[in-house]
Order: sequence, then C-alpha cells, then structure tokens
Amino acid sequence: MKDIRAYSLKQHNTFGIDVTCSRYLEYSTQEEARQVARILRESNQPHLVIGSGSNLLLTRDFEGIVVRSVLRGMTIDGERLTCGSGMTWDDVVDYSIAHDLHGAENLSLIPGDVGACAVQNIGAYGVEAKDLIARVWAIEIATGEERVFRCDECKYGYRQSRFKREWQGRYLITQVEFALNREFRPRLDYGNIRSELARRGIDKPTARQLRDTIISIRREKLPDPAVLGNGGSFFMNPVVERAVYERLAHDYPAMPHYPVDADHEKIPAGWLIEQCGWKGRAMGRAAVYEKQALVLVNLGGASGADILALCLAVQHDVKARFGISIQPEVHIV
Repeated sequence: MKDIRAYSLKQHNTFGIDVTCSRYLEYSTQEEARQVARILRESNQPHLVIGSGSNLLLTRDFEGIVVRSVLRGMTIDGERLTCGSGMTWDDVVDYSIAHDLHGAENLSLIPGDVGACAVQNIGAYGVEAKDLIARVWAIEIATGEERVFRCDECKYGYRQSRFKREWQGRYLITQVEFALNREFRPRLDYGNIRSELARRGIDKPTARQLRDTIISIRREKLPDPAVLGNGGSFFMNPVVERAVYERLAHDYPAMPHYPVDADHEKIPAGWLIEQCGWKGRAMGRAAVYEKQALVLVNLGGASGADILALCLAVQHDVKARFGISIQPEVHIV
C-alpha cells in the first residue's frame, strides 16, 4: 500500500493541473482497501476517492487524503467478467472482445478505471455502463465491511449513481462484475457509426471491427490528454421537456436531438456551445477544443481555476441564448 505525504496530483488528472494533497493512499488488494478505510475512519481529514483522473478538475490543493485503487485482475465465469476496480476500462473492453464476450464495444477508448465507470455510469454511442454492470463490490469506510450491490441498487441514471449522490465518500470500490454476451449483437444506430463503417467498406462488422471504428471516431473528435490536457466531454447533454424542445426546434430546425421518452428530448451540449461561438475560442490558456465544442482543454499552463472560469463563461452564454443550463460531467474539486 502506498502512503505518501504532501503528494503532487499532476500525474493523476488528465488536465495536467499541478496541485497537491496532504496525503495519498493507494490500495492494490482487498486487505489494503480495509486498511485505507481504517485510516480514513481514524483521521478527521476530508477524503477524495479518484480513479485515473480523466473526469476530474482540480482547482486547488486538496487539504485532505486522496485515495486511489490500483486493484487489478480479471476473471471470467460463463458470460460474467469480474474486474478489479483499478483496471483500465479500455483494457477491459479489449480483453472481453478477445475472449468472445460482447456488449462493451461501443464504450471503447473511454478513459478511466473500472471503479470510476461504476460510479459515473460512463456511456457512449447508445450504450451505458449500467447496461453491463451486474454487481459492484465495495468496502464500507465506516465499518471496514465488504458490501455487494446489485446494479438496480446503485440507481444508475445519465452519468449518475448513488455513489455520486448519497453514497459519495462512503465506499471504496474493489471489484465490478459485468454481464456480457457470447452472441455479438452490434449497436450501430447512434452517431456516425454506420457512415464510418460504410466508409471502410464494412456492412456487417465483427466485434473487433466495431471497436476499431469507435476508436477511430473518438480519436478524430477528442484530443489525446498526453498532448493536450483535457477531461474528455466536459458537459453533460441536457435533457429537456418536450415543450422546451419544440420551442427551440421552431427557432432552430436543424438542431440535433435524441428522444429520451414521450416527454423529454436530449440536445447535444456541444451543438449548443458551438452555436454560441465558443468552438475553438480561448480564455487565456484554457480553451474550447477546435474539433469538438464539448471538450475544454489546457493549452499549457492553465490552472484549474482558469478551466473553471471558462466553464462558467460557456454555461452563461448557453443559458442566455437557449434558456438551458448545461451541467459539468467532470467532477470539480
């Protein structure tokens, strides 16, 4: 178990923000997770549980304890794949395809760890983590006891779970079990998947071909954090009532949208931001990415406060023009 005082978090957030925490704890086994839980119980300091930092904006030094899982390992039982919470998510997708387990292909190249995927309910191209998660194992910090939660108990929603709401800071996730399928049933009707497959001359893709196509699409839209600091999609796509959608559709007939249910529509936040003229614009060393308005980037030397100021400016303009509040998907500390 790692236990380091006055620790820099620059390598633990993909924005590349150089801040520190008072203490850093890292667990790689179930027993170490229990030790970390005991330290947190006995300490009167605040704590923050992080993954790889791909969905995190740090705006200041953290005066408390930062915890991370590096618990690894994957096991297969029939159509179930159980993974340590410190596994890199994209490695899990690649592994599942290599072992003829399907369902996660559309979530290829989403950054982050397995534990964070169960907290955030990651999603892309018509698939969400909740569609795959069967159970989540966690150590309860208050007691040190292991808890096992069924997917339905986690109350997953759009980029939401009980781990982000009423359970925030209460558990250390150790394992996640995914219910996958031996039969490959591709989901191709979201975004530009079909058009990209057609461009490649593929009519009926294999799981590997679908994964490669998703990776290509994502790389075209999203910058590499190793080159340009970013947290991926910074804002969630707003879900609005049908009356709001119809009013906007009257004024903007070309506005893209996705039905949620009979009473709600989802509008791409990137489109809203782009209509406000923010795509490619910078405020100091923070900018809206030139290829995808949903992404905020660190041009080099930006502080977390700089990124936050840009976030607030974008939110203000979208609200002023469309009457819609867009909310960060990124966790801001």
